[in-house]
Amino acid sequence: MGAQRAARHRRRIILAKFYSALTQSLMGFIQEQSIFFVATAPQQGRVNLSPKGMDTFRCLSDREVAYLDLTGSGNETSAHLEENGRLTIMFCSFSAEPLILRLYGQGKVVRPRSPDWAEVLQYFEPLPGVRQVIVMQIEQVQTSCGFAVPRMEVLGERTTLKDWAQQKGAEGLQAYWQAKNQVSIDGLPTHIFE
Repeated sequence: MGAQRAARHRRRIILAKFYSALTQSLMGFIQEQSIFFVATAPQQGRVNLSPKGMDTFRCLSDREVAYLDLTGSGNETSAHLEENGRLTIMFCSFSAEPLILRLYGQGKVVRPRSPDWAEVLQYFEPLPGVRQVIVMQIEQVQTSCGFAVPRMEVLGERTTLKDWAQQKGAEGLQAYWQAKNQVSIDGLPTHIFE
């Protein structure tokens, strides 16, 4: 009897659960994570999947989240959101308690010249190299087991990106955006200077 109950319990855990909004428990889980993944895709072209770290993610409400987007080698997320707005964000636990959390919804890019820049930026600590904030309106939340995800320890945060951005300075970052962040791999505009 005990084995049957345990098997039923495992089956329940494995099944995905869907929510229309984040719960307090899921928001707590998000705060504990050191990494998250952002996925976007154009109508035609390559799917982009980017890992994000540092203290850059915020739950603004149970249906709205945002993350501070720092300067990177590309700007795929911005180009894809400008085209179609589709956004998936995934968190997964590498600790003893397995869990995968996916947020599905519509994203928008808030840039320094946007009217709501100051309002959105207030939720974040200043970091060097900030180029935009990505805001997501959640349409659906999904949890799943994460049983195959390995357990790992976080050794610490890398300072490489912060150091690089500080060394570049404001003018150097603008020049970098001009050269590397204006179009996606597939040639879609990112509108970074609008």
